[in-house]
Amino acid sequence: MEKLIITAAISGAEVLKEHNPAVPYTKEEFVREAKSAFDAGASIIHLHVRTDEGKPTQDKNRFKEIMDAIYAACPGVIIQPSTGGAVGMSNDERLQPTELNPEMATLDCGTLNFGGDDIFENTENTIKYFGKRMIERGIKPELEVFDKSMIDMALRLHKKGYIESPMHFDFVMGVNGGISGELRDFVFLRGSIPQDATYTVAGVGRYEFTLAAAAIIDGGHVRVGLEDNVYISKGVLAKSNGELVEKVVRLAAEFGREIATPQEARAILGIVK
Repeated sequence: MEKLIITAAISGAEVLKEHNPAVPYTKEEFVREAKSAFDAGASIIHLHVRTDEGKPTQDKNRFKEIMDAIYAACPGVIIQPSTGGAVGMSNDERLQPTELNPEMATLDCGTLNFGGDDIFENTENTIKYFGKRMIERGIKPELEVFDKSMIDMALRLHKKGYIESPMHFDFVMGVNGGISGELRDFVFLRGSIPQDATYTVAGVGRYEFTLAAAAIIDGGHVRVGLEDNVYISKGVLAKSNGELVEKVVRLAAEFGREIATPQEARAILGIVK
């Protein structure tokens, strides 16, 4: 079984310090959280950025400032900027970090009801636009899917040339409006992707570690972090992103999976640096 790639989603766009004081806003806080995850075993940092006041932004200059600082603190790490941004942002606003030519970036494959009146909109034309941009810039897309229909969309657009092989999926499970985080649904998604595709599982909230264990056993990969879950165990706040990564490393050891370095992760995902 190949080595386990751990992605750390260190901040997200919605979670706040009121939820967990370790959520980063400033450059220094982002470096602290990225380094804690990297030192614990994460080879990929999934990155949203904020203003110093905590407001989500897709400003490419803010991304560059924080990415450069993380690269300096975490030599060799893969940084995966989010092109999801926040609800209400335009396509071009969301795509700003791709102008920095990162090795990877997320590509959301469908529209989702996030709750209340919040709609995370990703039309077919939006997905095509994002996919074409990533092909042009040589960026490996992580195909974020919140339901089975989004896998179907990705496969359809792959056939039309907007997404290249081998595909890498991120099953985001347990989000309001998306598929649940039950093992039944993990098996459903896992059986719906091509044989040559790779996948990561991001379990939200209480699903984080049960789904991490399932992915480890199955040979997949794992995403954890304060974006998805602010607790290390029921009712106990995580002290850092690194503490969440450490728990996955312990799980992997129990099931006999070694942890991939960033360079090994590149080889597994077909990223050429």
